[in-house]
Amino acid sequence: MKPYQRKVQYYETDMMGIAHHANYIRWMEEARIDFMEQLGYPYADMEKGGIYSPVRSLACDYRKPCTFNDELSITVSISAFTGARLMLRYEIKKGDELICEARSEHAFVDKVGRVIRLPRAVPALAQKIELLREHVDAAEAPEKKGEKE
Repeated sequence: MKPYQRKVQYYETDMMGIAHHANYIRWMEEARIDFMEQLGYPYADMEKGGIYSPVRSLACDYRKPCTFNDELSITVSISAFTGARLMLRYEIKKGDELICEARSEHAFVDKVGRVIRLPRAVPALAQKIELLREHVDAAEAPEKKGEKE
């Protein structure tokens, strides 16, 4: 999956000249929408099909500030998938410099808020998510092994 690219806009900065912390949440949403489009399942199509994905929880660890016109790269990866919930990780970087790490958890529900199990509702999407999660797990395995030694 390709990272989502964007520039910090002037209106996103505060009086100190840095991007206001609330904007990171918006950028994560932009990156998440791009991520789903790359998977071949745009949010608009999912919603037309009666599937919604509200945010259940969110956390950000701000490492360094960014300022107007900074070029950001946002990588989205899957940390867990239960069929009814999806947990994502985000790395926001300016060049090679990590400026924010974040996590979000999403549910899959119908229009009235009833939980939907994605493997039943959209099996092809559930399979793609599972394959990506396994890919991330495999890539992290050598790192985790080194931590245990």
